[in-house]
Amino acid sequence: MLATASDMVMMEQMIANNGENVLEMSQKQPVMLIFLRHFGCTFCREALSDIAKKRQEIEETGTRVVFVHMSDNALAERYFNRYELEDATHVSDPECRYYIGFGLVKGNLTQLFGLQSWIKGFKVSMLDGHGFGGQMGDGFQMPGVFVIVGGLIKESFIHKLSSDRPDYMSLLNCCALPA
Repeated sequence: MLATASDMVMMEQMIANNGENVLEMSQKQPVMLIFLRHFGCTFCREALSDIAKKRQEIEETGTRVVFVHMSDNALAERYFNRYELEDATHVSDPECRYYIGFGLVKGNLTQLFGLQSWIKGFKVSMLDGHGFGGQMGDGFQMPGVFVIVGGLIKESFIHKLSSDRPDYMSLLNCCALPA
């Protein structure tokens, strides 16, 4: 997908906790940009757990994991630490400007609270142990994942339901080096 000049400007404005911007990072190596739901959401916590388990495998492909969240950095780091992502690179976006810029929409009632999400929410929160928390950001904001190389979006996963669970490794097929 071709990036517009405004896309490039937006990625340049996305300054991570380490001082780098997303555009610069994507020019050095592929970036898996993971837009999270709010930290009180059980599905956000599930995503953090999934990435913690897959992080080494993702990074072995040469890809850098970068999170985007709606909280301040101090609160975010508490959650990253809880899921053994202590040194996570992340961008704070409490106004959801970058979510909007990447085309991530506000969920409707079915996407957020439909039967499928309720059933999966019970499993993830109670059986898998991710629990429920208070709202810590825009509770209607939907998440998504983008693989960016050289400022270009090469692959994406846009959640249709808040309970969707991306296959992070298959998203990286776009960046596989020829054998």
